Amino acid sequence: MAATKKLSSLFPLLSLLCFMSIFFLLSLSRRASISSTQQHSPSFQINTSSIYNVDNLGSGSECDYSRGSWIYDPDVRFERYDSSCKEIFKGWNCGLNNKSNAQEIVKWRWTPRNCPLPQLDPLRFLETYKDTNIGFIGDSLNRNMFVSLFCTLKRVSGEVKKWRPPGADRGFTFLQYNLTIAYHRTNLLVRYSRWSASANSGELEALGYKEGYRVDVDVPEGTWEKAPSFHDILIFNTGHWWFAPSKFDPVKSPMLFFEKGLPVLPPIPPNAGLEKALRHMILFVKRNSRPDTIKFFRTESPRHFEGGDWDHGGSCQRLQPLLLEQVEDLFSMKKNGTNVEVRMVNQHLYKALEQSDFHLLDITQMSEFRADAHPASAGRKKHDDCMHWCLPGITDTWSDLFVTLLSGHKIRN
Repeated sequence: MAATKKLSSLFPLLSLLCFMSIFFLLSLSRRASISSTQQHSPSFQINTSSIYNVDNLGSGSECDYSRGSWIYDPDVRFERYDSSCKEIFKGWNCGLNNKSNAQEIVKWRWTPRNCPLPQLDPLRFLETYKDTNIGFIGDSLNRNMFVSLFCTLKRVSGEVKKWRPPGADRGFTFLQYNLTIAYHRTNLLVRYSRWSASANSGELEALGYKEGYRVDVDVPEGTWEKAPSFHDILIFNTGHWWFAPSKFDPVKSPMLFFEKGLPVLPPIPPNAGLEKALRHMILFVKRNSRPDTIKFFRTESPRHFEGGDWDHGGSCQRLQPLLLEQVEDLFSMKKNGTNVEVRMVNQHLYKALEQSDFHLLDITQMSEFRADAHPASAGRKKHDDCMHWCLPGITDTWSDLFVTLLSGHKIRN
């Protein structure tokens, strides 16, 4: 009887020990399973909880759409548009070019940490912005975004007429809504042309310069000089060409900056020239646009060359987004690597925009993770295209961000 009572009193303790033993064995089994998966696969397994994070450094309740997570959804159906949209540049049409992960790229959704980023509703956009002109002004990365918006809108409104405002490279009007979107190509925003030493030995010749590119930091390129007075909404970008040694070789064909028609002396490097150009162009837009014009400046789009630059064997063959530590390794300014230009350009851009009425369209941090979303070897070039983006792809998220910020501005006003 006493023994039975003793066993009865020990029963709770024995049950607890038994439960803990079973839990421990299950835990070991799960770890072994994960370890086995990692050993047999060169890349981690993707599931709906796969997240690539950027810490939200902001405070308060205001949403910072630029910081958040890429979340994978294997069941997503991308119905915004497809590879049949004829405006997609052939090199960016990763579906038609049979890029191995073309269908996977759109299954990653950017989710800001403290707020939702709604997807663009094309029909609502067309109805909201009737009788509106929208101009994308910048290099081919802005064309990347322009095409994304056009293909999205065209899917719900096929009554479209090709029409280009003065200077525009491409343009379309959605006739039912009298909404025009146009792309004005400009590499530097400012005017530039070949320069050669003259027989009349000027100041640059006296310093030993024989040839290069004349860059007038206070004169807008003709392709867009009339755009501020025509468009109701403007989206600018610049950056990639300012640090392109294949075009502006610092020795053989340097950028020689001019201001008020005279050479800037002593000669300044490209980063200082960029600051001057940004300052002058922001003032030019202010003077030549209507007071109610909504102006955005898009931050720099990151490149993802690994193993060298585009002309030195660089490639971008990743099939999944980068991890946070991989992002820092690729873009850290301290390491001064191949892709460092993105953060260098943004530093100058933030400084130039401080006292302006431009709105910042910050796509950089979300895009730095997406090394998987470039055309790469499917870009129909002799080298990997690790600068432009597949369409459909990440520039559709840029469009979501643009429309969300635009809607917020419209509500406030």
